[in-house]
Amino acid sequence: MRYILAFDQGTTSSRAIVFDHAGAIRGLGQQEFTQHYPHPGWVEHDATEIWTSQLAVARRAMRNAGVAAADIAAIGITNQRETTVLWDRATGDPVGRAIVWQDRRTAAACDALREAGHGDFIQARTGLVVDAYFSATKLAWLLDNIPGARDRAERGELAFGTVDSWLVWNLTGGAVHSTDYGNAARTMLFDLHTRVWCDALLEMLRIPRSLLPSIAPSSGVVGQTLPELLGGAVPIAGVAGDQHAATFGQACLTPGMAKNTYGTGCFMLMNVGKAPVVSHNNLLSTVGWGLKKAASTGAPTPAIAAPSAVRADASDPAVNAGAPASPVDIDFMLEGSIFMAGATVQWLRDGLGIIDSSPEVEALATSVPDTGDVFLVPAFTGLGAPYWDPYARGAIVGMTRGTTKAHIARAAVEAIAFQTAELLDAMQKDSGIDLQELRVDGGASHNNLLMQFQADLLGVDVVRPRVTETTALGAAYLAGLAVGFWSSKEEVQANWRAERRFKPAMSEEDRARKMARWRQAVAHARGWARC
Repeated sequence: MRYILAFDQGTTSSRAIVFDHAGAIRGLGQQEFTQHYPHPGWVEHDATEIWTSQLAVARRAMRNAGVAAADIAAIGITNQRETTVLWDRATGDPVGRAIVWQDRRTAAACDALREAGHGDFIQARTGLVVDAYFSATKLAWLLDNIPGARDRAERGELAFGTVDSWLVWNLTGGAVHSTDYGNAARTMLFDLHTRVWCDALLEMLRIPRSLLPSIAPSSGVVGQTLPELLGGAVPIAGVAGDQHAATFGQACLTPGMAKNTYGTGCFMLMNVGKAPVVSHNNLLSTVGWGLKKAASTGAPTPAIAAPSAVRADASDPAVNAGAPASPVDIDFMLEGSIFMAGATVQWLRDGLGIIDSSPEVEALATSVPDTGDVFLVPAFTGLGAPYWDPYARGAIVGMTRGTTKAHIARAAVEAIAFQTAELLDAMQKDSGIDLQELRVDGGASHNNLLMQFQADLLGVDVVRPRVTETTALGAAYLAGLAVGFWSSKEEVQANWRAERRFKPAMSEEDRARKMARWRQAVAHARGWARC
C-alpha cells in the first residue's frame, strides 16, 4: 500500500500527517514554534524555524506510520496564508523575520492606498479589500525597512513567497520557486480575471516582478524533494492555502457548499463556481483551487448566476475581458475571515490564566447557563470581515459584580459563533444562496457547546465530519489526484462522512435579539486604537 504525506504548516505549529487511500490517518507529527511580538500589533515568525520544524514533523509522521519515502506516492502542502517571507536566492537564508498574516503594521499604508483612491481598483482586480491582512503591503514594508533590501530585490537577488513557496524552495534545494493559484490570490498582487500577477499593482506598490514565484496548479507535480531530506525523492504534487485545502477536504466541490474552519482564526468559504463574485458586503472573492483539467473526470460545475453581486469597474478592461483560455480548472470562493477564534481561547489560557488547557473551556463555559449578558469582542488584532477595522481592539462589556470567569469563558466561546453568523449573513446576500448546511472543522469544532450555539445562531445544520483534519486531508487529496492515487473529485466526495449533525433549536426572536446585542458590543470595540 502507498500513502500520501501532507505538510500542514500552521500559524502556531507545524504538522505532518500520513494518509491512506481511505483518507484515514496512519501517522502524525506536530511541533509548536515561536511566536514573536516585537511591537503592539506586530506578529512575526522565524522562517528558518518554520522550515526546520516542518521537516522534523514530516520525518516523525513517517516514523509513526512505519513508512519510508518509497511508500509515499506524493506530498501535499497546505500553509498559513498571507504570511510573507523574503529570502536570499543564493544562500536560501531569510532576509528578516516573516511577517505573519495577523500583523497590523501596514494598516496606515492601507489607509493611504484607500485615501489615494485605489481601493475600488484593487478590489475589482483582486477580489480583496485593501487591508494589512494580505501579503502585498507586508512585502513592500520589508523592502522599505530592511537595509539594502529594495536595491537587492531590483538586482534579482531576493525571492518572495508565502509559506508554501518557502517550503517548496527548501524541499527542492532552491530548484523550484512557485506558488499555487489560491495562495497567489491572497497576496493582493494577483488579477482574478487575467489570472496572472498584476503589473499595475506591482508598479503601485513598487514591487519588482523578479521577486515573485511562478504560479502553478494546486494539483500537479511541481518538483521533487531532495533525496536526503526524507530518505528518497518524493514528488510535491499538491499545494493550497490552509482554508482552500480545508474546503477541498470537506468536499465542498459544487456551488453553494460551504465550510467553516475554527482554528487560530475562523474562515468561512463558499464555493461559487467558475466565475468570481465580487462582494457588496465586505467579503473576499478568491480562487479556491486550480486543477489541471485532466486531473478531474467530473463535468465542469456551472457558475452561479449572481449578477447583482458582481461589482467591477466597467472601464477596466482586465475585469471585463473574460477569463483567459487555460488548461487549469479554477473554482472561485467567497470568503469571510475572522482573525481571532481558537486564539481567543488561547488568550483565556495564556493571558488570563483562567484555564490550564484549551479543551477545558467547554466545561467551564457550560457551568453557567448563559453569559449573564456579558459579551467579549476578540478584536485583539483588529476586526476582519465584515468590518475590516484594523483599529478595533478587544473588549469585554456587560460585566457586573456577579460576573465570573465562567461567564467570560462562555462569552469567548459565543464570540466565535457570533462572528461566524455575521459572515454567513453577508455570504448569503452576496451569493443569493440560502445555505442548507455548514460543514465545520478545526480544533474548536470539537467543542459541542460552540457547535450547538453556532447552529442556533445560523438557523441551519452544522455538520462535523468523521475526519476533522480536513486541512491536511485537502492537501493530500490535491496531491493524490495529481498522481492518480485518487481517480477523481467524485472519489474524494465519496470519502466524506458526517460524524455529528447539530440542529438549530433557537427561536428567530432570540436569534435576532442576541445578534443585535452582539453588534452593540462590537460598536464599543471599533476604532479604539485611533483614540
